[in-house]
Amino acid sequence: MPTALYLFRVAALTALAGISHAAYAQPQATPPAASKPAASKPAAPKPATKPAPAKKAEPAAEKPAPTLAPEAGPNENSTAAGAEPSLPIPRFVSLRTDPVNLRTGPGVRYPVEWIYMRRRLPVEVIAEFETWRQIRDADGAEGWVHQSMLSGRRTGMIKGDAQALRKANVDQADTLAMLEPGVVIDIQRCPGDGPFCRVEINGLQGWLKRDQFWGAYPQEKIE
Repeated sequence: MPTALYLFRVAALTALAGISHAAYAQPQATPPAASKPAASKPAAPKPATKPAPAKKAEPAAEKPAPTLAPEAGPNENSTAAGAEPSLPIPRFVSLRTDPVNLRTGPGVRYPVEWIYMRRRLPVEVIAEFETWRQIRDADGAEGWVHQSMLSGRRTGMIKGDAQALRKANVDQADTLAMLEPGVVIDIQRCPGDGPFCRVEINGLQGWLKRDQFWGAYPQEKIE
């Protein structure tokens, strides 16, 4: 093959090869990437609504405590007259408290002759002057005490020898206890048509005759 023809063909082939290579090597048009939907940003959280700070309760103005009148109690200096109805004289009562001053006259200016140290002791009122009561005890001692020292509660004191507390208001009833002289009992009731009285001592209830204790009159009805 003549050299010139050879060179021509080579050149032609080379040109064709260059074209093919160029066509091959040319990058293909990249299809546009599918547009991704923009990621929706989460809505910015709203700031939590803070509760309005609680108002501190203003301390209520302290009301002054009501002034209470002192309870009426035993007070031999009191000049207030008791709300006693018209009561018979003589009558039995009992000591409300202890100690109780037995004075020689109706007033604190009179000297103390005796001091009772036994609450609930039965005494007999034999005279009155304003707020003062003249009393007599089971031993016969007499003097004056302020009315606030006395109670209408009826009590009695065993006298003489030991006395039988009966289960019923008859002499043949069972004996519940033997009560020593000087023992103080509470009188619950005394029927006016019989010699017995219903009494109590330390929760034990039974019957005694009036002449077995000091603190009730014969035929006196106590309810």
